[in-house]
Amino acid sequence: MSAPHPLPERVKARFAAVDTWVFDLDNTLYPAGSPVWPMIDERITRWLADLMGIDGLTARGLQKYYYGRYGTTLKGLMEDHAITPDAFLSFVHDIDRTSLAPNPALVEAIRALPGRKLILTNGSREHALRTTERLGFAADSFEAVFDIVSADLVPKPEAATYDRFFERHGVDPRRSAMVEDLVKNLRVPHERGMATLLVVPPAATVDNREPWERLGAEDATVDAATDDLAAFLVGLELGLARGR
Repeated sequence: MSAPHPLPERVKARFAAVDTWVFDLDNTLYPAGSPVWPMIDERITRWLADLMGIDGLTARGLQKYYYGRYGTTLKGLMEDHAITPDAFLSFVHDIDRTSLAPNPALVEAIRALPGRKLILTNGSREHALRTTERLGFAADSFEAVFDIVSADLVPKPEAATYDRFFERHGVDPRRSAMVEDLVKNLRVPHERGMATLLVVPPAATVDNREPWERLGAEDATVDAATDDLAAFLVGLELGLARGR
């Protein structure tokens, strides 16, 4: 982790009262340049090709259509083909995570945050547990994983998913923060009163997301953006502020 740059006082103030920290998983707790998401993405394409008996290029186009229209490929498949989710989720998340380097700086930065820590992901709970374990998080680092199944298979950024999450875990959005790599997934949290943090890749590094997913750091729904999540969290100096 690089030495944290001093954060503007307005940013510190925005996060000062947060007592619940909600983290996205993919391209947020690990970098967008990691091979993890491309491996999942490729397996989604393979699933579509096998399911429909089409070539890879056609499957890829259909996958991106579903993602753009429904928020996840799974949602599109359920709407148009009535598939059951279990086999799909198991297949697409059956990847090799050994290339994912442990991140002790991030583990410690999140551990040191005052309050609750939870994961809210459009992926599966098993994927979240395996991935965070590989990053170096202990089994009790996060209070809960609210995954796509917990969301009744309705993905972010649907408002119903956030509201279901708040109710399930007793989260007051006005005292909470949402940490995400996609601006579209911060808009409802912002409307509900959450502090919002956008995680972006460092300049001149690989970004495996879609081009449209890389935009929006200046969006009005984003309270702060960072290319170093661990350094940002340390820079909030929340332990010092609350220990005074």
